[in-house]
Amino acid sequence: MVIPVLVEPISANQFRAATGEPLRLEAEGPTRDEAIEKLRRLIDSRIAAGAEFIDIPVRTEAHPLGPFAGILRNDPLVAPWMEAMAEYREQTDGNSGAS
Repeated sequence: MVIPVLVEPISANQFRAATGEPLRLEAEGPTRDEAIEKLRRLIDSRIAAGAEFIDIPVRTEAHPLGPFAGILRNDPLVAPWMEAMAEYREQTDGNSGAS
């Protein structure tokens, strides 16, 4: 498992290594490597105490019309139908202001 860690200098001779959620830990040391090693020991102690990382798959339900998506993509009747809709829209939009 890989955990992203932010390592940053906090003064001339002090570094901070920190993780984000769900394992919010932070360690400081006089060198970058020492701060990282302290953080590694903190993580190891949490795991030794029973903490664990697991992945939980999230169930997603397919949309009921999903299997039909795109079935008319190559249908020869679709283009004339779309043109007819566009013409109708132009007619109705043009007449909407006249009353």
